Amino acid sequence: MAMIFEGLLLAILAVVLILWLYLKGRKEKVVPKLESRSPFKIEKRYKKSVTISTTIEFRNEGTQSAMIVDAICHPLLPFEQYDGMDVRGKAEREGVPREDDYFEALVLEHQQSVNLVAKVTLTARKNLSLEEAVARMVDFPIEFIYREVGRTPMHWSIARVILTAEELSKLLGVKLIKD
Repeated sequence: MAMIFEGLLLAILAVVLILWLYLKGRKEKVVPKLESRSPFKIEKRYKKSVTISTTIEFRNEGTQSAMIVDAICHPLLPFEQYDGMDVRGKAEREGVPREDDYFEALVLEHQQSVNLVAKVTLTARKNLSLEEAVARMVDFPIEFIYREVGRTPMHWSIARVILTAEELSKLLGVKLIKD
């Protein structure tokens, strides 16, 4: 009788272990494809400001559905680094622009992708023209911060893109001035 009980207990433990291993491996895995992001392009250009954008593919390489609950485009150009330009960011789903800066959550099935757009508005400061401000521009990172959830607890992740002064100056047709 003890051997039957031990055998049954071992069988139950084996089933629990197999289920645990199976479920442990079944997660979402949202991956930003930064290497294939689009080059920056001009969305709007005015006398003192310009809005540029880049599109990034986000792919769920996991085995379960994922949800991107929120996304924020956060350019990192403090005045201590360069005070000639004010920089603001916005995250959008490609083809679904919003005027209210709200990011609408979306579901990504496994092996499915969505394109998200990082929009950055640069506004000249200190009575500079846009061209004068861009001429002395510096490289700076743009963080695309997104919150995802699936089988794993909700968490924030960051995809980082560097906007170089050279790339921006070429885009706007401005010659860089090296101080």
